[in-house]
Order: sequence, then structure tokens, then C-alpha cells
Amino acid sequence: MINKESRNVVRQRRHVRIRAKISGTADCPRLSVYRSNANISAQLIDDEKGVTLVASSSVALKLAKGGNIEASVKVGTDIAEKALAAGIKKVVFDRSGYLYHGRIEALANAARKAGLVF
Repeated sequence: MINKESRNVVRQRRHVRIRAKISGTADCPRLSVYRSNANISAQLIDDEKGVTLVASSSVALKLAKGGNIEASVKVGTDIAEKALAAGIKKVVFDRSGYLYHGRIEALANAARKAGLVF
């Protein structure tokens, strides 16, 4: 019998490897992204204090369809605007084990375009 792991278990293992190499500080927080089928969310985290500094999601923005690229672009722009308002310009991008493609890439590009540096 073949032991086939779910995609999410494989993603979580990949996420642990990524998190071993990156962490956020107050000066350069971690931009963590979570993607589900229906929604997408992003938050800026200071790992030294264990505090979320800024957060945004397709649910908080009350988007009709939160699981598409347009929603990702809006969330990326919103998180960047909130970060700049809080005095944060430089971040470390944490893709949470997701492939840098599609909605994750759209969110990252929108955040860069809105003024975040990573």
C-alpha cells in the first residue's frame, strides 16, 4: 500500500523548512500569507515579541470573491498601505510553504508595487 500524504501535510513540512531560515523583527517584520480555497490573508509579524503588527484579508475587506487573483491584489495593496501608515517599509516575505505562483505571487507583486520592499 502506498502512503500518499496530503498536499497540505507536504506544504506544512515545506513551511517548517522556510521558517527555520527567516524570522521577523520590529524593523523588518515577516509578511506571512495564508491561502484557502475561498479567501486569502496576510499579516506582518514581529517574531521577537510574537506580535502581529498589521493584518489584512479578503474577509476583512468584505470582498464578494476572496479566492481569486483580484482579491489577492487588493489584499496585497491594503497590507502595504497599512504597513506604510505604521512606518514599516521593509519586510521579509513568508510564503508559508505555498508555491510562489498565482495568488501568492499576485499578493507579493501588489505589495511591492504599493511601496513595500522585500
